[in-house]
Amino acid sequence: MRLFLSKKMILFIRGNKIPALIVVALLGLNTTAIAQKIDIARQFKYAQQQTTYMLEALKTADTSKGLVSPRTFEDGKLKLVNSKDWTSGFFPGILWYLYDYTKEKKWLTQAQAFTAKLTDEQYNKTTHDLGFIIYCSFGNGYRLTGNEAYKKVIIQAARSLSTRFNAKTGVIRSWDHNKDKWKYPVIIDNMMNLELLFNATKLTGDSSFYKIAVSHANHTILNHFRPNYSSYHVVDYDPETGKVIQKNTAQGYSDESAWARGQAWGLYGFTMCYRETGDKRYLAQAQNIAKFIFNNPNLPKDLIPYWDYDDPAIPNTPRDVSAAAIMASALYELATYSTNNNFKEKANIILANLSEHYKAPLNTNGDFILLHSTGHKPAKSEIDVPITYADYYYLEALLRSRKFVKN
Repeated sequence: MRLFLSKKMILFIRGNKIPALIVVALLGLNTTAIAQKIDIARQFKYAQQQTTYMLEALKTADTSKGLVSPRTFEDGKLKLVNSKDWTSGFFPGILWYLYDYTKEKKWLTQAQAFTAKLTDEQYNKTTHDLGFIIYCSFGNGYRLTGNEAYKKVIIQAARSLSTRFNAKTGVIRSWDHNKDKWKYPVIIDNMMNLELLFNATKLTGDSSFYKIAVSHANHTILNHFRPNYSSYHVVDYDPETGKVIQKNTAQGYSDESAWARGQAWGLYGFTMCYRETGDKRYLAQAQNIAKFIFNNPNLPKDLIPYWDYDDPAIPNTPRDVSAAAIMASALYELATYSTNNNFKEKANIILANLSEHYKAPLNTNGDFILLHSTGHKPAKSEIDVPITYADYYYLEALLRSRKFVKN
């Protein structure tokens, strides 16, 4: 690990003959200083190389069952998903981010091709994940190209998502499965799909999308969070009365634990809601979630969290790099709305550590970018593997970091 010291600091150290070990101790392995030297160009060069290998692998992948996007590399196999899977939009989004950074036609062509495979999902009313599926793909495509066809898909997807809203509960239903367990389950992840609705109002002038998004965000603040600003994973509502029935988890350690990716979804979601509404309640919520995360005694020094902050097996339990990537991206945006430089510094540290210590060697790891994510530990699924959404938010964080990082 290299330390980046100012000339004044070097002269002071030499003049006072301070031993190197003491310098390191005094600096506390100043990862903030290291983070200021994140080489964004080098990281994107690597991402392009790794994604090029991925595209080659996809040429011979089995797509006979309608599989369209890579999701993970598990048990020595590259695993793809169909367009209905909640992760299907992330790989097209990665391609759009590579085009965003490079402006090279080859990435535009690939992004267009993989985005097109998701077109039918604009009519899918059976999932709350249309934000992930459509906005990460078509949303980025429209942002970068202005393609009117993409705009139409975004609007139709928002209409489909809106059908899952219940005025009694005030929130969008997340899952239709496990009806014996939940009546009207809403997960913290659902905050991420509100961006699709906010933008549909911008594109159409129809405020109904905006109102649904605001209602969902407000009810999530009211019902999903504990006094310490940690979040439950699942809140179950009575669709007839709107009352909360139960609060529990599906992917966390326990009902009362703080599932790491869930905390990251909340941080990102409320930061985005503040951007779209200017409502300071959302800014305060995001800031308080960040405080919970960074004051947590179980957060490792490198700020890459364990999969659940309350797993009693810590430190002998998996990390979740995907949570870290989401956090970094959210924090860079949050830093633009706050005078608290701590958010920027934490984002820099996370991004630097992801870049230096959690990247796979080239042409390994199923050609995904980052190592050590955890998908669904209680189900013994996707534990300590690469996951496409970790790569997506990592690249987004790199793009956002350009406002703060000196190369």
